[in-house]
Amino acid sequence: MVALAQELPLDRRQLSGPALRTFFNIADKWQLGPDEQMKLLGVTARSTFYKWKKDAEVALPRDTLERISYIFGIYKALQVLFPNEAADAWVKKANSAKLFTGRSALERMLSGNVADLYVVRQYLDAQRGGWA
Repeated sequence: MVALAQELPLDRRQLSGPALRTFFNIADKWQLGPDEQMKLLGVTARSTFYKWKKDAEVALPRDTLERISYIFGIYKALQVLFPNEAADAWVKKANSAKLFTGRSALERMLSGNVADLYVVRQYLDAQRGGWA
């Protein structure tokens, strides 16, 4: 049991760098500002955010990795559903689906709750014929 507990932080560290680099690439494609990126990552301290942006070799909290995982799923689903430019623009467009009540998916995701990232991911997966 102790050996497994000691391996977990190493696994998070190994995942964190690639996860952050990919997140920042997606954020660039979606044209997100620093405040939006921070909200999606669930980080409140600007110093932490800019440290992660400068040097992604950190061990991210599990919550942040979960958030990034949902962002990856959202990005992938959009790539399947739309051509590149439309996929990247979709997150900021007003959406008439009941789930969004006329707001954009990004507005929903920026609530700060991990659950809202999950809901957007689930919606897109259902739209592309995946799990609902």
